[in-house]
Amino acid sequence: MQGLLRFSRLVDGFNDKVGKLTAWLIMASVLVSSGNAMVRYIFDVSSNGWLELQWYLYSAVFLLCAGYTLSRNEHIRIDILISRYPPRLRAWIDLLGGLFFLLPMALLILWLSIPMVEESIYRNEMSSDAGGLLRWPAKLLIPLGFAFLSLQGISEIIKRIAFLKGLIPDPGGKHDSHGAEIVSQVEPV
Repeated sequence: MQGLLRFSRLVDGFNDKVGKLTAWLIMASVLVSSGNAMVRYIFDVSSNGWLELQWYLYSAVFLLCAGYTLSRNEHIRIDILISRYPPRLRAWIDLLGGLFFLLPMALLILWLSIPMVEESIYRNEMSSDAGGLLRWPAKLLIPLGFAFLSLQGISEIIKRIAFLKGLIPDPGGKHDSHGAEIVSQVEPV
């Protein structure tokens, strides 16, 4: 189990670095969006390439940060309910959810996206819009993002098993979402 926990720490560290670096793409997207808007209003000039670049940057943040979001326990779920459960039950829910929902979905999307990316690269696919960008870099984000999410899903499953065996503290408790913290502090009426 110690080898698996080392692997889990490596994946956590990798997704932490990817998430923090990718977050800077939000700033790049804001700058592209602002620059494009200013040029459009001041000079009455527009470019589909700049609009597509903005979409690509947003897509990169969404897809490449999925593993980071999971590692921080900030993914979408019903925290108002799960926050009331004891840590062991939450760990079982996360473990079973990871094994039967997260991993199959992420691995299936990863697997199915690879031929689409290969074809896009082979055809040197371009946007159908005038002045548009290459499509394959955006499509490549799909298998990359789901690979990072799959690795993080495996890491989370390892940590939940280790917690249930009593080897580590509650991995779900270190990054409770803000909503769960607020709900747990509310007094019953």
